[in-house]
Amino acid sequence: MIAAAGLLLVAMGLVSGLLLVLHPFSLGPGSPGLATWFLFPGMTLGGYLLLIAGRSGSLATASSFVGGLALVLAMAAAVGIFAVANGLAAASGDTTALWYVLAVGLVLGPIGLSLKKLTRPPA
Repeated sequence: MIAAAGLLLVAMGLVSGLLLVLHPFSLGPGSPGLATWFLFPGMTLGGYLLLIAGRSGSLATASSFVGGLALVLAMAAAVGIFAVANGLAAASGDTTALWYVLAVGLVLGPIGLSLKKLTRPPA
């Protein structure tokens, strides 16, 4: 049950990040509010902690899953920034949300992926 709650929180956190990436291009529903900016890292980290709570051996799997998805989201933000900066796409507003998702994703992603390596037994 705790793992299911963690997975739900991770999903909501990553969807919050996705909404932040889509907003400058007028894609997706409405306009993400201030709460969405906090929910992206907050729910992602909170869900991750619930995923690994009390389960031995789940650290490597959860770390690679959450870290990989956060890195994919960061790369989507980087592509968006690149497209706007080079005139390939028009942003309806500023690109602050893209920079935020890029920064948070570049922190969470590599940390999560490197935790997977730390949890492997030595060869």
